[in-house]
Amino acid sequence: MAGPSLRPHVHWAQRHRELFLRVELSDVRNPDITITDNVLHFRAQGHGAKGDNIYEFEIEFLEPVEPKPVCRVTQRQLNITVQKKESNWWERLTKQEKRPLFLAPDFDRWLDESDAEMELKEKEEEKINKMKIESRVPKDPFKHLKKGYLIMYNLVQFLGFSWIFVNMTVRLFILGKGNMEIHLFSKMVVFPCLTDSFYDTFHTISDMMYFCQTLALMEIMNSLIGLVRSPLIPAVVQIFGRNFILFVILGSLEEMQSKPVVFFIFYFWSITELFRYPYYMLSCMGIEWKPLTWLRYTVWIPLYPLGGLAEAVCIVQSIPVFSETGKFSLGLPNPLNVTIQFPFVLQIYLIALFLGVFVNFRHLYKQRKQHLGPKKRKMK
Repeated sequence: MAGPSLRPHVHWAQRHRELFLRVELSDVRNPDITITDNVLHFRAQGHGAKGDNIYEFEIEFLEPVEPKPVCRVTQRQLNITVQKKESNWWERLTKQEKRPLFLAPDFDRWLDESDAEMELKEKEEEKINKMKIESRVPKDPFKHLKKGYLIMYNLVQFLGFSWIFVNMTVRLFILGKGNMEIHLFSKMVVFPCLTDSFYDTFHTISDMMYFCQTLALMEIMNSLIGLVRSPLIPAVVQIFGRNFILFVILGSLEEMQSKPVVFFIFYFWSITELFRYPYYMLSCMGIEWKPLTWLRYTVWIPLYPLGGLAEAVCIVQSIPVFSETGKFSLGLPNPLNVTIQFPFVLQIYLIALFLGVFVNFRHLYKQRKQHLGPKKRKMK
């Protein structure tokens, strides 16, 4: 013969519209919970007071309830929410006057009728206030148009930098071997590696890079008009810094366009944007993909210093060329009769470059802590 059925400990509480049941079972498996003829039938396997067994119970409610309970299983317990058919306060849970031994009040959620009425009133007032606030805020008729623009902008930039990255990577591994010479602060360093693709990087990639970096100016405009909430200064520092290297130094000096350092500048820029633009595009759609979020706020840690170093090397290598050609040097008329040498401007810019890297590094570090830092526990 089968032994008597095991009953778990059940704690209950109520509100005017709901009943809450907390079943003290851990590691619950195969829960079967139904309401038939106003009687709740429960059967599940889990770990309770009598060990790992099948537990079951029945509760005939005092008044009619909705036949569809909502169940939420956690590792330590099982929570059941039952909707009352009418909003009122019950004097007890069960139809039978004597409370079953397995049933007890849930003092963690217990409220008396006056407190429950006050809670209900507060919720209704909060709902009314929320509706009033929403009615006062004017609806933006261009909301979907703005979202569509931001999605398309980030998609186009992602495709552009993806083309740059793939093109450079394929060329790097297809073309032959060679030695890379970098004159860094008047010292020549030779690196044996795949470098035949380094010398024509600019002529191969520059058109797409011109397009992407010109389009990036829209990010400053987006921040200025409040289309995005990103701060203005970091965007200005990064975009104008990159465009200065691309248009002023590389674009104006043919001698610089065949330098191997161009490859590293373009490569570091493109890798960074491979994760940044998809992250923003998905954010516009209300989607968060955790691996992409981690990559967006992590890959910049090595890439930003390396990119800043590559840009600094480019500036150092360009100074002798600007000195020799006198390009962009500005001679002031009498009575000043002074010439502002562009190489001197580049030396000042070199200092500003590292300050800009520091500003962006600090900004991204704060963002990383905000998105990937430990979550603060809410006090109950």
